[in-house]
Amino acid sequence: MRDVFTLSLIASTLRLSTPLVLAALGGLFSERSGVINIALEGKMLAGAFTAAAVTYAADTRLGLGAASPWIGLLGGMIAGLFIAVIYAVSCIKFKSDQVVSGAAINILMIGMPGLLSGAFFLSSGSTPQIPKDRLLPQSPWFIAIVILAIVAGIWYVLYKTPFGLRLRSVGENPEAADVAGVSVSRIRYSGVLLAGMLAGIGGAYLSIGQSSLFTRNMTAGRGFIALAALIFGKWRPVQTLLACLLFGFTEAVSIQMQGVFKLPSGEDIPVQFIQMVPYVLTIVVLAGFIGSSRPPRALGIPYQKEK
Repeated sequence: MRDVFTLSLIASTLRLSTPLVLAALGGLFSERSGVINIALEGKMLAGAFTAAAVTYAADTRLGLGAASPWIGLLGGMIAGLFIAVIYAVSCIKFKSDQVVSGAAINILMIGMPGLLSGAFFLSSGSTPQIPKDRLLPQSPWFIAIVILAIVAGIWYVLYKTPFGLRLRSVGENPEAADVAGVSVSRIRYSGVLLAGMLAGIGGAYLSIGQSSLFTRNMTAGRGFIALAALIFGKWRPVQTLLACLLFGFTEAVSIQMQGVFKLPSGEDIPVQFIQMVPYVLTIVVLAGFIGSSRPPRALGIPYQKEK
């Protein structure tokens, strides 16, 4: 057990939790406004591919050096925002089914990065390798400070500003918010677009922070895990952070367990079984808490303004 529970486990937990925290807090804005955000996975994939491609191009072709990862991070955020615009128009303007629209975006973004990678880099499997000195900072202290600052900022916006009050009211009772003079569509657009930006940044961190390139489907279900953490955290910033840390911890433990625990026969436990741990926990959380967590009352319900 000493080989598993080490100081490096804490640092690993923070690194692995970061993309989950960003995506889940993005989903918080969207779902608090009343729009289900199944498309978190697709937005993260868009951000991950764009960040890796932009960082590589900025470094090797434009010669921007140490600024490259930050430009890539901006590119990932814009990519997530672009996907969010498509999703918002579909769900808010045309009132399409939010779950179906989100699933369609996820399916699209599973294949689109490979197609673009093949066109730009002649390899549909991955983007070119980015040098280690051109990646985002990986210091646990830096990550912890950034995460805490983001959570504190979102908590303040959600509970201490007029925008946060309007966002929550639209998610709970859009009819009453409309009567009070709040533009339901505008608030919902804002929530979905903020979700896209944060999910895009989370995806960017995967490709130019945790890794040094984009590989096909590299999010590996993290968008859905972030959604589970949001439900587990009852659509509240601090609780959602703690839920993401729990999922990050289980993933970190599963990595540390590889090669440590053995079967009675003396053979190593198959890696595939160890890697299942975070996903099994996701299923358990959804099965055990999705009924007890009360979502925003208007979540998933398109709003039609009365004439």
